[in-house]
Amino acid sequence: MKKIIVTGGLGFIGSNLIDLLISKNFYVINIDKVTYSSNHYNLKDHKNSKKYKFIKCDINDKKIKNLLFRYKPVGIFNLAAETHVDRSIDSPKSFIKSNILGVFNLLESFKNYSKKYNSKLIHISTDEVYGDVLTGRSSENYPYKPSSPYAASKAASDHLVNSYIRTYKIPAIVTNCSNNYGPKQHPEKLIPKLIYNILNNKPLPIYGKGTNSREWIYVKDHCDALLKVFNKGKLGEFYNIGSNKNLNNLQVSKKLINVSKKLFKLGKEVKIVFIKDRPGHDIRYALNSNKIKSKLRWFPRTNFEQGIKLTFDWYNKNKAYYKSLSKKDIIKRLGKG
Repeated sequence: MKKIIVTGGLGFIGSNLIDLLISKNFYVINIDKVTYSSNHYNLKDHKNSKKYKFIKCDINDKKIKNLLFRYKPVGIFNLAAETHVDRSIDSPKSFIKSNILGVFNLLESFKNYSKKYNSKLIHISTDEVYGDVLTGRSSENYPYKPSSPYAASKAASDHLVNSYIRTYKIPAIVTNCSNNYGPKQHPEKLIPKLIYNILNNKPLPIYGKGTNSREWIYVKDHCDALLKVFNKGKLGEFYNIGSNKNLNNLQVSKKLINVSKKLFKLGKEVKIVFIKDRPGHDIRYALNSNKIKSKLRWFPRTNFEQGIKLTFDWYNKNKAYYKSLSKKDIIKRLGKG
């Protein structure tokens, strides 16, 4: 059975990716340092699986090199990262440590490992590295103009990976994905926070006037793309992964209200309220994903209407997920600047 290492596998995208990899008969080693956004609930179905192993470890730890040589993975998916923009405004240091220094340590370990064993590193990044894309869509050749400490730290990690590809010839690929949504996402992010508030009869807070536009992709479509990149992607390349579907925050909120209305009567407090915007809030992200479509024949399969219903259903049936989290991490306002 081929072995894969997933870093940050207790998080949102990582846990969904592990579900997919195990279903494809890979043996998955999940390396996660266990932060507020890590959650063993996300992988409870694999707790006793013979295809899954969890190791508590920070990618900054020197043990990473030993783990590579011990388990000899054919691939590494690096999802270990601090990802919440608001938190990066309040506390940038942890983002520098995880997203830059952690990636450096991983690259140094992988550089040595890949000289002796056949393997690939897939480094998962974000569309936020391109900054505001007011018109059109950003292709892989678009300049990096990150706005937040989070986006800057991810941009730096992309450049680091690319430099190791060029200088040390490591077998690696970088992916940049649009906003993910779906099951198992921490409610510091927009959609699961709104769902939590709907389920708990609370107002729905929206930054500014709700006009900030994001390209939304269902997490399982993203994971399918990552596996396609691993299997068919060209080493040394960058691939954008997106749905080509943009919605602003107000539209997302209204769609969630409509979905929930069909399931139960909403509480009186469930209404949209506009709150002060966060500093440096980008107006629009939009990816050009033609490369992965034409070169690898990957296409998103889940439209937003299907995906948002699947997402709401999961949270509605998994209220224990919210109970497994610290309440202050759910309701506290961050990123005021």
